[in-house]
Amino acid sequence: MSQILILPGLFGSGEGHWQQHWLRDHAEARLVHQDDWDRPDLPAWMAKLEAALEEAGEAYLVAHSLGCLLAANLADRPVARKVRGALLVAPCDLWTTDPLHPGQISFGTMPTRRLPFQSMVVGSLNDVYMTIDRLNMFGRLWHSEVRNIGLAGHINIASGFGRWPSGYALLEKMKARARHLRPRRSSVATVA
Repeated sequence: MSQILILPGLFGSGEGHWQQHWLRDHAEARLVHQDDWDRPDLPAWMAKLEAALEEAGEAYLVAHSLGCLLAANLADRPVARKVRGALLVAPCDLWTTDPLHPGQISFGTMPTRRLPFQSMVVGSLNDVYMTIDRLNMFGRLWHSEVRNIGLAGHINIASGFGRWPSGYALLEKMKARARHLRPRRSSVATVA
């Protein structure tokens, strides 16, 4: 059975966050721990993710906010071949997030490369960290299936998302697509 690697965003996912519930509810789920949740640095965070993928052998990624950008930055990295699929929940837009947290995030620019693995991007109509138009744009760039779940804010504790059972169903749908569609490494375009 493939592991599920949990990728939180800025400040980590505190107690009560749906990612914490997933860690308890799924025996195969593991947190990709970062040394500094408060000052994210892409090379440092990427090193931790790559090490976790090497150890897992293969895995599904379940990311939130800045963790989604970490996953998307795998696009050109050799270790991406170990990713079976990714559920990218409420990705943040650096263009919006950097001014909200000045000087805290060192993640460069928004990743725009096509992801070489199946992915589903889940967002909302009223997320302060990414507009729905930008969510749809990045979903197209990443060749991800996009799911808009309505007025759900940043899909975190503040917007009412503790345990999130419908998220489990989204992960299962993404896993089913990953099992039934050929790998994205092909030169033939796949419509998500």
